[in-house]
Amino acid sequence: MSDDTEGGPYFFLSYAHTPKHDPNDPYDPDQWVEKLFNDLCEHVMGMSGLGHGAKPGFMDRELHSGSHWPTRLAESIATCRVFVPLYSRRYFDSDQCGKEWTAFSQRILHHRARGWGNTEMIVPAIWVPVPTESLPEAAQDIHFSLPGIGPQYVEHGFYGIMKLRQFRKAYETAVYNLARRIVEVGHAGNLPSVDPADYKSLESAFGPHDPRRPNGHRLKVTVVAPDIDTLPNGRDPYHYGHSAHEWNPYRPALNRPLADHTADLVRNLGFRPEIGSLDDHYDHVLSEGPPTSAGLLLLDAWATTSGHFSEPLRRLDQSGKPWISVMVPWNREDSQTAEAEPRLRGCLEAALPHKLTEGHPTQRSPIDGIPTFEQFCKAVPEMARSAMNQYLRNAPAHPPKGHASIERPRLQGPLSGGNETEAPP
Repeated sequence: MSDDTEGGPYFFLSYAHTPKHDPNDPYDPDQWVEKLFNDLCEHVMGMSGLGHGAKPGFMDRELHSGSHWPTRLAESIATCRVFVPLYSRRYFDSDQCGKEWTAFSQRILHHRARGWGNTEMIVPAIWVPVPTESLPEAAQDIHFSLPGIGPQYVEHGFYGIMKLRQFRKAYETAVYNLARRIVEVGHAGNLPSVDPADYKSLESAFGPHDPRRPNGHRLKVTVVAPDIDTLPNGRDPYHYGHSAHEWNPYRPALNRPLADHTADLVRNLGFRPEIGSLDDHYDHVLSEGPPTSAGLLLLDAWATTSGHFSEPLRRLDQSGKPWISVMVPWNREDSQTAEAEPRLRGCLEAALPHKLTEGHPTQRSPIDGIPTFEQFCKAVPEMARSAMNQYLRNAPAHPPKGHASIERPRLQGPLSGGNETEAPP
């Protein structure tokens, strides 16, 4: 990517708007964010070598009244080089900020799925310090410390060092080093532009806010597929590896194991994924006890032709478990699967007659399969949410310790027998 191509901004500043404490007060609480943005743009323009007319940055305050802001935001996220989230507690509570993070993360996953490297194009900045243990799952592995940025910035964030005059030099140092990091990442990376995301269909990367679960709910990704040593007779090993984990039905559109890509997708929804084979997740899939987590079961249709898998799948089908969503990738480019379609559909129906017709509309016909990698990526969030909702409905409750019950107050006094005095009229 050259310095002036694509027409998008060099960086996208993602931040949570601060509401006014008094609607009638003319003071703008976000003016300090705008100052930070302008200072970053000045440094990025000077260090990056951007040409005349190029846009160093984007923030939504530049939108004029009447602009269709979702479209402008989506276009900027789809074409920018670097995503700069401005960390604060309000940021991670914001559904809009979570959607912006999801939209950019989808670009990274799209890039990684095609084997173009592990691109790191997210450069966080601290507006107000947030404890590391309070970060959502999507942000847990993103490094937000910068060399040479200064201890005052780490302790107070940009808000603190901008508001206090004594930290003026600390602010100048911090904003310069942040801009330098943005330019370093922008030049090192090569993240292709994509079509703008449909914001209405996006899920927040931070999940529903729950202060008791800062890292989200656990979600098990179970792979039911043979390895190259246990393939059905005549099955081409092209889509398989040395373990179930390595199964990749969408190769060459996807250049990594499907389970790894699925884990990244659900992590961007705020869940904590755990990948395993049917043997690894035996208790989760087949035990008769209460659910311990939601799950996605990635099923290779060819696995249902083997007794090793078909019998456990029948047991899963008989046990119900609506908190486990079944997904059947059915690559229409796989000619061998297309030729064996009648047989495979028959084996699927025999193994999972109930699972194939339960639950959410997307789940009603997994036997029809998911024919393309793009459709699979769109289906995962809906299937994961459906499984999690079912888990929350069916998981055992754990009320706090204390009295077994609290007697409901009555205006007329207790109803139990004994020497009761009549309530006054």
